[in-house]
Amino acid sequence: MTDSHTATGYPLAHLKVLDFSRVLAGPFAGRLLCDLGADVVKVEPPDGDITRLWGRVIGNLPGYYHQQNAGKRNICIDLRSDGGRQLALDLAAQADILIENFRADVMPRLGLGYEALQAVNPRLVMLSISGFGQGGPESHRPAYAPIIHAEAGLLARQARRGRIPYRDLPLSVADTNASLHGLVGVLAAIIQRQQTGVGQHIDIAMIDATVATDDQLQYDLEDSETTGPLPSETWESGAGWVLVSADFRHLWRMLAGEFGLTDPTHKTMPLPEKIRLRRECMQAFFATLESWDAVEAAMARMNIAWGRVREPADLAEQPTLAAHGLIRSMDDRAGGQRPMVQAPWRFSNADHGVRGPAPHRGEHNEAVLADWLDRSPSEITALTAAGVLLRDEDVLDASD
Repeated sequence: MTDSHTATGYPLAHLKVLDFSRVLAGPFAGRLLCDLGADVVKVEPPDGDITRLWGRVIGNLPGYYHQQNAGKRNICIDLRSDGGRQLALDLAAQADILIENFRADVMPRLGLGYEALQAVNPRLVMLSISGFGQGGPESHRPAYAPIIHAEAGLLARQARRGRIPYRDLPLSVADTNASLHGLVGVLAAIIQRQQTGVGQHIDIAMIDATVATDDQLQYDLEDSETTGPLPSETWESGAGWVLVSADFRHLWRMLAGEFGLTDPTHKTMPLPEKIRLRRECMQAFFATLESWDAVEAAMARMNIAWGRVREPADLAEQPTLAAHGLIRSMDDRAGGQRPMVQAPWRFSNADHGVRGPAPHRGEHNEAVLADWLDRSPSEITALTAAGVLLRDEDVLDASD
């Protein structure tokens, strides 16, 4: 497995990160820090990250867990055991960054709140991601991305614009937005620490991050949705479905002007009938485009942006993604390969990228404690015997 010593040329190779988080919002932030070269140590409880139950299992590593935790090292600590909290504090004393995404009361209840961590490491930058933030009127509420999608108005807008029932989005945008905003805050705090020598606590509420990143919200706040552009539409070409990013009225004018489509309407015709007939005429034109080359040529002739409606499973074939190598094959820890989506940066003078597969629980207990705390093999053995440290086989044995 990768560690900080093999990240030469990566921007964050000098940083140590303790990742107490689970599921997505925290692990995604940790994964990106790891891709940038930080030594990210996932601190996992005995019952494990719930995402170990999600996705195709290869080499005892489910796909969802693997994607968000690739390249990290793993130490499994029972924080309820005698000595568990102290070991976590010892590690925090050596860390540059600590990530957690529990409800606001969980880390303080474990004795690992910011005040306790700051006391052992004033330089620590702590990132807390939660649904509703720290100390507010709803900080006690548990939240996953769908909860925030509902509370932030995304479900209502999707239902209204799409004329569909309320249903969740097909991706966890509330989680990943919070991760990315959190990373901006973390890196800003690291830069400030270079000037002051002091770390700080960054509080990211998923609902805040979602609303702050919502480019469509201003229409709702000012009741002005009718002033925005008409939505992009999909058309069925002879090669497959195409999304065209153009106002319907502009697209009709371009098709009529560039391709000579005859207007089937007249001035006294009711508007709904006029729209229907023009749509039929436009759809008939798209049906004549029987290859993707023909689609691209037609869109280029009109200088209109368009997109092929692709199945997610086929994205490795998307030309730009393929050229950038964004979806790569990597070691599956079972003698084969599995797909891995890379981070999107393209630096001119730095390395980045996934540096290894995801870890098993407790896989790096010995290595992390030796690297970070200079603990001897006998000390690590004692912690294991006391039930402070566990690894996958220990957890499995205990559940039998």
